[in-house]
Amino acid sequence: MTWLITGSSGYIGQHVVEEFLSNGLEVIGLDSKKFPIDSPLKNRFKVYMGDICDQLFVSDIFKQESIVGIVNLAALKSVEESLSKPELYEKVNHVGVEVLLSEAVRAHVKFFIQSSTAAVYGSSTGGYVDESSPTVPISPYGRTKLRAEAALIAKVRDGEIKGTSLRYFNVIGSSRPELKDSSKANIIPMVLAALNSGQGPKIFGDDYETPDGTCIRDYVHVMDVARAHVLAAQKIQEHDLPAAINVGTGQGYSVREIMHEILIQKGSTLAPVTEARRQGDPAMLIAKVNLAQDVLGFQAEKVLSEMISSAI
Repeated sequence: MTWLITGSSGYIGQHVVEEFLSNGLEVIGLDSKKFPIDSPLKNRFKVYMGDICDQLFVSDIFKQESIVGIVNLAALKSVEESLSKPELYEKVNHVGVEVLLSEAVRAHVKFFIQSSTAAVYGSSTGGYVDESSPTVPISPYGRTKLRAEAALIAKVRDGEIKGTSLRYFNVIGSSRPELKDSSKANIIPMVLAALNSGQGPKIFGDDYETPDGTCIRDYVHVMDVARAHVLAAQKIQEHDLPAAINVGTGQGYSVREIMHEILIQKGSTLAPVTEARRQGDPAMLIAKVNLAQDVLGFQAEKVLSEMISSAI
């Protein structure tokens, strides 16, 4: 009953691995980048180094290992970067999933849990989205993740594998200091980097149609996200799951509110600096989470202050 977790050396990947191991599930990893040298998980499971777009490499893993299911976290995830490198995002986020799925089906893998994103919804009218809301992504990143979902849906429809896509909203926090998010594309590392250099953190646009003019997002703790994966891995062995499931809290906070909480917890008096909007940022995006509660028994547990304190 071994699960292959791709992207296992990444921020979310390490938390998912940790949660799987804590729940007695056997894990092997796959990643194109080295494991962080200070990671507490470094010697706790086997990791293959390589690229999910490399069909021979992926095929070899399935020949060597007896894998019951896959959690695919391997992806590029910067909305901004995807605007300048759409072909790269198409290759990794979509074509890579096609390769992984094809080899999984060939090896008779039973289950596939795809890491997806709220970016597939684009600029949703009203800001609150459930899994039946229109999917009109406004960035190459969102489009490639939606194509990955479609690839999985096709395999499930043909009866070749059982699967679901978990659509994360804005993932923050950590389970321990060694597993903190270091991505330059995410809000908390960006704010901390600015504060550490003595600069006010940047707000990209304060003229959105929201109460304080800044974007509103559903922020969810990475440990809650990891727990949702374990629940999905358990439930999918009992019955079919919906094609897509939102993973969020159902509550939104503005960028200004997030920065205010970080500044308070850091004891900083530096004021945020407003810059122009970034392309590809919707004004408001908050999860409706009823489906996750109904089919997974999942409900986010961490509140905003906990999310931020664990991240800084």
